[in-house]
Amino acid sequence: MINNFIFHNPTKIYFGDEVKANLSLELANYGKNVVLVYGCGSVVKNGIFDEVNEVLKKLGKNIAYIDNVMPNPTLKKLEDGVKIARTHKADFILALGGGSVCDYSKALAASINYDGDFWQEYFINQSEPKCDVVPLGCVLTMCGTGSEMNSGSVITNEQTHQKIGKVFQDRRVFPKFSIINPKYTLTLSKYQMVNGIYDAFNHICEQYFSDDFDNVSDYVAEGLMRSIIVASKKAIKNPNDYEARSNIAWASTLALNTLIHCAKSGDWMVHMIGQAIGGVTNATHGESLSAISLAYYEYILPYNVLKFKRFAVNVWGVSDDEDDLKVALNGLKAMREWMCELGLSINLKGILDESLIDEVVKNTFILNGGYKELDANEIALVLKNSL
Repeated sequence: MINNFIFHNPTKIYFGDEVKANLSLELANYGKNVVLVYGCGSVVKNGIFDEVNEVLKKLGKNIAYIDNVMPNPTLKKLEDGVKIARTHKADFILALGGGSVCDYSKALAASINYDGDFWQEYFINQSEPKCDVVPLGCVLTMCGTGSEMNSGSVITNEQTHQKIGKVFQDRRVFPKFSIINPKYTLTLSKYQMVNGIYDAFNHICEQYFSDDFDNVSDYVAEGLMRSIIVASKKAIKNPNDYEARSNIAWASTLALNTLIHCAKSGDWMVHMIGQAIGGVTNATHGESLSAISLAYYEYILPYNVLKFKRFAVNVWGVSDDEDDLKVALNGLKAMREWMCELGLSINLKGILDESLIDEVVKNTFILNGGYKELDANEIALVLKNSL
């Protein structure tokens, strides 16, 4: 039986290359003072910043800039951004970039009008905003996180080495609109592209490997995973394949816009461990996920052989002519081969020093992952198995 759920996603998506027209249409609905948030320079070099800035100026907006948002946005960067946005009396925030910029902008939107300690309130206490939330929109330049169509935000406290996510239940934190132009993703490096691809794939896995009843969400998840596999193989051979990059972009959005989470509990332990790794190493999000995934899935496979068998057959096309355990293991073997084909990190060698395992375990439990069957010793063993 499907569990009860509520599905409500208020973000409007514009998909395609009519960026200027769509951005002009949306920004006309918001106030004059706009804060433009972007990353570490690539959008300036490839001309995307100029396109977006031109639209803002033509609309007569007063613009303040928050630049150099890093791959793992820090609390210090958030505090600095709040000061800029308050001084500017921000009416609207426009995020130009990938998941980190979108995540940062959501935290910014919820913090500008909050007088207290927003790290403690939102990320430690996991509370909801009790203040006005500044509306925001996104212009996406990198696919993978799905942050353009959800209310999640991940911030790193560089003092405590904690990288913590907050999924806001308050619909005001969702982007009002997001513009997804696959052409904007064509300038990404191979490293950025493949880690974004794996981030999206793992978002689906986190929701798929939970609950065993017959569920529409799992059938949709299997289709999305197959789509990502097919498109990623084309994109690796030809990064300028617009069809492949378009499919990756839309699958990445659907992977984490809460659609396939309907009636599912979710696991999210790979993300919890990955974020804990990112907090102590500054490894990029996609890389930390790919590096820990295989060791984690190999460890939990015995808990649910039949679900991993279904994954092997329906996602990877593994033959169902052997015993259940063998078929399930062959699915993870196929996954490993695909990850190697993409050039992803498949273990933590060169990423995490063994001396940091205890700190990663501690931070993982602070983050509170969904797979409660694993205790601290087991998580430590998963980490050692991935080294």
